[in-house]
Amino acid sequence: MSERQVFPAALFDQAGLNRQHVFAIDALPEAIRSTLGDTENFRQLILLGHGGKRLWACVQAAGMVGEHPIDDYVVQTVAQIFAEHFADQKYRIVYPGDGPVGLQQLGKLAGWHHPSPFMVGIDDEWGSWFAYRAVILADTDFLPFYAVDRSNPCPSCSERPCISVCPAAALANGEFALDKCIAYRRQDGSACQYTCLARSACPVGSEHHYSEAQLRHAYGISLRMIRQLYG
Repeated sequence: MSERQVFPAALFDQAGLNRQHVFAIDALPEAIRSTLGDTENFRQLILLGHGGKRLWACVQAAGMVGEHPIDDYVVQTVAQIFAEHFADQKYRIVYPGDGPVGLQQLGKLAGWHHPSPFMVGIDDEWGSWFAYRAVILADTDFLPFYAVDRSNPCPSCSERPCISVCPAAALANGEFALDKCIAYRRQDGSACQYTCLARSACPVGSEHHYSEAQLRHAYGISLRMIRQLYG
């Protein structure tokens, strides 16, 4: 039996994709496997994400200027790494894509995701300043990853600044009120058009807080979707 490969974390770290997890496809819950399409020729699922500010800096340095510069950069980076280091191994990118991949479910299995009051995943290292960037099916034979052992920081937070600072009072009743959030973001002059004040008020992982440009890009996408749906 050939020796299993060690996942090349450093290659992805350098590209800003500094969160990685390798799953055996056969070990995934059926609810997740059913969203992946044809997996017959693949053995592993590689989940890539980023934490902090480096990915955005890499995207800017690469000169990506399309409508979806992060997605374009990630797809290009994955293709380059496989071509240069794993040319004999097949892969297929499921996300970014059109399929309904369960990113948060994968994040929970990896130990990345805990729920926060403002409905963004959180952990006690990165806070909420991370995101899922790629789901890849591959015929690789990397050593599988164990889930990281990080706790949810929210239950031990007594001050709950995210709740008190929200100008829409969308977190005030113990459950996130999406309708209040959307109504406030649609207002002219809303302070949350291109950011989330509740998220920014969270002290966990604050050193990884995105730049204003990255926030404007991310929240600009959701704001366009809101305006398309609600006018």
